This record gives sequence, structure tokens and C-alpha cells, in this order.
Amino acid sequence: MAGPDDIDDTEGPDDDALAAEWAAMAGDEKPADEDVAAQWEQMAEQEDEELMSSVQSGRVLDQDEIDSLLGFDGDDEESARTGIQAIINSSLVSYERLPMLDVIFDRLVRMMSTSLRNFTSDNIEVSLDNISSVRFGDYLNSVPLPAMMGVFQAAEWDNYGLMTVDSNLIYSIVDVLLGGRRGTAPMRIEGRPYTTIETNLVERMIDVILADLAAAFEPLSPVTFLFDRIETNPRFASIARPTNAAVVVRLRVDMEDRGGKLEMLFPYATLEPIRELLLQRFMGEKFGRDSIWETHLASELWRTRVDLDAVLDEQVMSLGEVMSLKVGQTLVFNATVRDSIEMRCGGIPLLTGRLGRAGKHIAVQVRSSNARLEGIA
Repeated sequence: MAGPDDIDDTEGPDDDALAAEWAAMAGDEKPADEDVAAQWEQMAEQEDEELMSSVQSGRVLDQDEIDSLLGFDGDDEESARTGIQAIINSSLVSYERLPMLDVIFDRLVRMMSTSLRNFTSDNIEVSLDNISSVRFGDYLNSVPLPAMMGVFQAAEWDNYGLMTVDSNLIYSIVDVLLGGRRGTAPMRIEGRPYTTIETNLVERMIDVILADLAAAFEPLSPVTFLFDRIETNPRFASIARPTNAAVVVRLRVDMEDRGGKLEMLFPYATLEPIRELLLQRFMGEKFGRDSIWETHLASELWRTRVDLDAVLDEQVMSLGEVMSLKVGQTLVFNATVRDSIEMRCGGIPLLTGRLGRAGKHIAVQVRSSNARLEGIA
């Protein structure tokens, strides 16, 4: 067996050799690191060249980049509208520029609550959810089916509107009008078209609502809404172009434990005849006109002092003849004592009369006035 001294002697040279190897490896690390850095730099240059070539040649965008460009950020498309979508909708007219719409539909909600109670003999509450501006094509694509879409005509405005009744309200109205018991939800049978009885009952309800709508517009502009037809397919309910802007009014009709939603759509072309009236901030606004100030201004204008020029005669002369006139030279006019004298103000003929004398003053006796002046008076 080896002693301690022998162990130290045998391990000494091994340790020295191991240390030498580690020193050699440590000395070789720097060149290896430089080689790796050079490789990474070369790879980065290659990626930059590939990116530039792909941009120049037209790179294909992935779905996230397309959504970001179109303005659909995130899962909720309504949460953000940027990019191309914002540019497209930038010309969409906002209903908030028509303040009187809120007043009109507030009146409609109160009147509908009363008329629908009389129509159904049930306790009905009508509430206004919101008023928004949309494009007509987007609205038709967003209508949940099945539903009934009533097309009506505004006779005085010579255009159309749209009323959408969802399936919940349809079945609730049918259940109430046909004597359904309270406290039970109306039975819904999906996958079948609406029957003639259901269509007729909904048509009667639409007639009641259109009468209230006409009464709501009455203080602003008298109008008659005429029921035209009922459609169950949105493609057959087109009353405007898909890109046309429209105002959508969403109402909620509650009948205790049942009810549904009702939507009214008015294209801006329909509201164009009364656009100036809808721009009022309150009923009866005169857009800056003040009758008291108008009366005062008119009375002060009639008191204004003006200078009248009595024109005895006129002659047309050349510039050379005018420049050759001398002091003391006499101008001969063709006017006589019996000729009419024209009275002008600012070059505008106002009166005509006869020249004469009143005491020590030369005077003109007015014989007639200008027809244009009489029209102003």
C-alpha cells in the first residue's frame, strides 16, 4: 500500500497536466467567441437582406397584421375602429348632429307605453335603449333571424323607413293577444315560417306604433306613415343602398316576464326634408332670428336720412369732348320744363316728378314712384 508521501508525488504531476489543459482551453475561448459573434453578425445581415427583398417583392401579410390594418384590434371588433375601417366610416354622419331626434323618440316612448297598453290590455313598459348611426348594409347583415321587418312609407317626405320586430317580441305579442296566461314564457317553435295569424297580429301592432310615430313628429313636422309590407328576409327589405347612412333607434318592450326588442331605421335620405328642423336644440328654435330685433331694425331703417339727386338730363360724351371743356362754356340739354325729373339715391331710380318752384327754392313735385320701391315697401 502506498503511503501519504507516495500519493502526493503521484498526484502532483497529474494536477499540473490538468491545469495546463484548462489553461490551454481558456486560451482558446477568445477565438471561439469571436467566431460565434462573426457568425451571428453574418446571420443578421442575411435576415436584413431577406426582409428588404420580401418588402420589395411584396410580402404576404399574416392574419394579425391584416386585422391590425383593417382596424380590428382584439377579439371584439367593436372595441376599436382604426386604420382603413376608420377611414371608411369617417364620412358617416352622426345622429348627435340632429339634437331633435332625442326629443322626438322620448315622446314616442311615452306615447307607445300608453297605446300598447290599450292595444294588449296588459301592463307594458317601453324604454329607449340607444340611437346610433350605421350603414344600411351593415344593419341588414346584423339583424338576428328569424324576425319580421315592416317597411313603411313617409308620405310627405316621399321615402321609406324600416321597423324590425325580433322573435321574442313577436311571440310575446301573439301570446298576449291570444289570451296566454301570465307568468309563463311564450312557446317558441324554431325552424318554421311565421303563420298568417302571427303576421296579421304583428301588422296591427306596427300600425299602432306608426300612428304614435306620426304623433311624435307632429310638433316638428306633420307626416303620415303608411304601412307598406312585411318581410322576413332582409334581402327583400332593402329601402336604400348598402353604403347609405341611416339612424337606428332601438326600443325595449317589456310585458312583465316577457317582451322583446323593436328597432326603427330611418335612412338619412328620409330625414333630409326636415334636416334643418332636426338641427334645432329645442322645439321652436329660430336659428338666430329675433323678431324683436327685426322689428327694431326695420323701424330704424325707415327713419334713415338719405340724399336724393334730381337728374334733369343726361348726355353721353367722349372723353376727348370732356377734356376739351373750358371754363364758362355752356352745355345744352334737351330737357324742357314739362319733362319728368328722375330722383335717384346712390344711382338707383326711386321717384319721378315735375320741376317747379316753392317760394325761393327750386322743388320737384312727385308724380310717381319706382315699382321696385313699391315692392320693397
